[in-house]
Amino acid sequence: MTPLLKGAATASVAALLLAAAPAAWAAAPHRAGDAPAVVTTDNETPVLYDDEAGGNAVGDDPAIWVHPDDTDESIVIVTAKEGGLRVYDLESDELQSLPATVAPRADGAEGRYNNVDIAYGIELDGELVDVAVVTDRYNDQLRFFTIDPAGTEAETPLVEVTATEQPFLFSADRATVDEGHTAYGLAVWQPTAGDEAYAVVTQEGATTLATARIVEIDGALGYADVATTDMPASFPLPDGTTWTPCLEAGIEPHLEGLTVDQRTGVLYAAQEDVGLWRLQLPFGAAEPRLIDRVKDFGVHDAYDPETEECAVVDSDDGGFGGSVLEADAEGVDLYYGPGATGYLIVSSQGDDTFAVYERQGRNRLVGTFTVDGADGADEINGSDGLAVTNRVVGDYRDGLLVTHDEPETGEGVDGDRDATNFSYVDWDDVAEALHLKVSTSAGNDPRFR
Repeated sequence: MTPLLKGAATASVAALLLAAAPAAWAAAPHRAGDAPAVVTTDNETPVLYDDEAGGNAVGDDPAIWVHPDDTDESIVIVTAKEGGLRVYDLESDELQSLPATVAPRADGAEGRYNNVDIAYGIELDGELVDVAVVTDRYNDQLRFFTIDPAGTEAETPLVEVTATEQPFLFSADRATVDEGHTAYGLAVWQPTAGDEAYAVVTQEGATTLATARIVEIDGALGYADVATTDMPASFPLPDGTTWTPCLEAGIEPHLEGLTVDQRTGVLYAAQEDVGLWRLQLPFGAAEPRLIDRVKDFGVHDAYDPETEECAVVDSDDGGFGGSVLEADAEGVDLYYGPGATGYLIVSSQGDDTFAVYERQGRNRLVGTFTVDGADGADEINGSDGLAVTNRVVGDYRDGLLVTHDEPETGEGVDGDRDATNFSYVDWDDVAEALHLKVSTSAGNDPRFR
């Protein structure tokens, strides 16, 4: 893979933005009748608490593993940061709780698991296994867990198989790791069935993206051939000014939510304070394109170190933002529709909504929706990570959406503690509300290509 250098990426994207017609930069109003559609959920996982009594568990990102033969035995895997990993069945009952253990390295620290995705059919010890791939922020590396093919029937659905002494992804040494700008967002890319698999990883507090090839090492799993590219941190605007998202000194506008279109190699990446990007893998294959912008894109703010908040410099500054994404732009995933169609789902964390774009063409905005609670479950607030599949998953006949919820406010939740969990949403309800096409073909699952 050929790295795309930071200066080249910034310059080329800046040129593309400056070349845009003024009309393309106008803040698109939310027309009457464009209010988000409303769907419901009555299925949510047990609450996680971010305190000592709760094991400092903070829900963040889910992944859905679909059983190849009996979809009732499918599982949902989620990250709980310092609380490790949790595994749930389709009724959202906990099957397994894995602590964030010390990384298998001489200078290893206890982990902080941020994002998770699934790699299918990885060769390990002479067999093909499915693997949960996880970013570990406190060790700036990837961790790997085999998935027992028995799914919900397994005594231990996940078993760690991370190779020892894996290199840091973004840091020069342990001291740099401890500064915190480490492995963050994650998506798996498998270009062809039964061939190489890669992890695409973002860096906390920086605009860097990395790819790493997943490899077997002495009967365990690690990674090699790390390549990086840097996305823009500042943006030229049509009015002649340059805009930099307001952040504290030394912090760049990072990316987290990622997904890869497994059929085309297109990476979709959410830059939290900027918007949604489209990049062709491998890095450098094509110029990145900003599909949509957050609502306050281009609004000039100033950071106040005393209040640790940003304030608008000019109250008349309307910016050049989009109409649906309220920063932070967070979780991203793809629902594969019939043929080359499908939908890109993005969490608009700032206003508790989800935006849906077409997978094909120029990724036209289709609509937005919110998720209300039913039968004791609460509504979705501040969604961070999400995962969606178009496969039949148990009673979810047209696919399943799983999304993070923070704060969790359902029945029996201690409102004095920082509470999070995950909710399951029947994709058929989203499809009906937004008039979307559905499909139960293989989608992103290379086991059935």
